[in-house]
Amino acid sequence: MVGISGLDKLQKELKQAQQALNELDGELGVVNFDPNDPASIEAAIQSVIRIIDSRIEPYANNSIVGSLADQMKESYRESILQKAAEARLQSNEDE
Repeated sequence: MVGISGLDKLQKELKQAQQALNELDGELGVVNFDPNDPASIEAAIQSVIRIIDSRIEPYANNSIVGSLADQMKESYRESILQKAAEARLQSNEDE
């Protein structure tokens, strides 16, 4: 019989990744920000990062979870920046 080294570790990481994804499923929280205040926008981004980090804390050493969390953080960051830009444009059009 031939054993595959690392298979148990991979299975454990995949199981943890599934558990972490369950923690991140659904609404994470609500952040508010002033689209005209860069500090407010950055505070909202940092708030989302803290929320994600707190949800995945038990799986912090899992490379799969870490990668997924990094992608998620970047996605939320881009979304907040986009919403702020859209709100500024809307505000300018209303004037």
